[in-house]
Amino acid sequence: MRQIEITDREAGQRLDKFLRKYMKDAPGGFLYKMLRKKNITLNSQKADGSEKLAVGDLVRLFFSEETLAGFGAGGADGRLSEADRKQVKEGYDAYRAFGKLQVLYEDRHVLLVNKPVGILSQKADIRQLSLNEWLTGYLLETGKITETGLQTFHPSVCNRLDRNTSGIVICGKSLYGSQEMARIIKERSLHKYYLLYVEGQMDKGQTIEGYLYKDETSNRVEIFRTKKPGSVRIVTAYRPVLTGQRETLVEAELITGKTHQIRAHLAAAGFPLVGDGKYGNVQRNEERRRKSGITHQLLHAYRVVFPELSGELKPLSGMEIKAPLPPVFSRLGGRLPEL
Repeated sequence: MRQIEITDREAGQRLDKFLRKYMKDAPGGFLYKMLRKKNITLNSQKADGSEKLAVGDLVRLFFSEETLAGFGAGGADGRLSEADRKQVKEGYDAYRAFGKLQVLYEDRHVLLVNKPVGILSQKADIRQLSLNEWLTGYLLETGKITETGLQTFHPSVCNRLDRNTSGIVICGKSLYGSQEMARIIKERSLHKYYLLYVEGQMDKGQTIEGYLYKDETSNRVEIFRTKKPGSVRIVTAYRPVLTGQRETLVEAELITGKTHQIRAHLAAAGFPLVGDGKYGNVQRNEERRRKSGITHQLLHAYRVVFPELSGELKPLSGMEIKAPLPPVFSRLGGRLPEL
């Protein structure tokens, strides 16, 4: 028999979902059968799997260690399953590869990190490392999660930035934190602001709407004024912050949040981002690459403002968190504003 005490990392999810994570290779029907036969119990009582887990709950599994290992649950002595060992290794590999990234805020449930250019938020294939793996490595390295703790909860990023976009990424350290961050992002009550350089002189800001269509094959999007089949409505607000001779520093707020939204929407409005290889000005980009070494779009997620929250995340209510601008923004000249 093995007993598992639920921590705040696992609390808030259904028992059957927890069991599927803990015994990754067990058939779903088998788990429900074992619940009915009381080979799996919750707080010594019969359960059907729909129960919401709370901190301190005791899940008992009346199986042999060989059976549990065969279902991918690892060993009672702390030995991990092959999948969990892989996650641990990738976490440490990413932490060594990316180093000590700037953590802007951290509590028991969430972490905000300043992502540099060149790092994926989530890996696109199994050979890559991303911020997701770095997060696991960081939490392991700092002792905020144990290797065995990864059997039942995988910390992960809650919002994505393009590889060559820098700035704030929100991460969930617990199931509760991940769920709450996913909720406020989906509800659009979390306000996300970006600083970016665009080509041309912008003299006024506005809120623009349109419809975005993504071509999955080319990973490019198109912007239309009217709805087209497969397109989604987008809204972007922006205002000039600092206007130069050939470019403007702009603050943009994502009212909606879709793939390449800021880059494509502003390009469609006549203000392509400086250095943008997909939607920018090819001639200007090459000129800036030669003269200033700018090789990617100058787009930085620099500020988030949290809505009213409750429970253990209440201290985040109304909090504003900022990420310093990367040095590349100063290469265009002009005095950058204080953040």
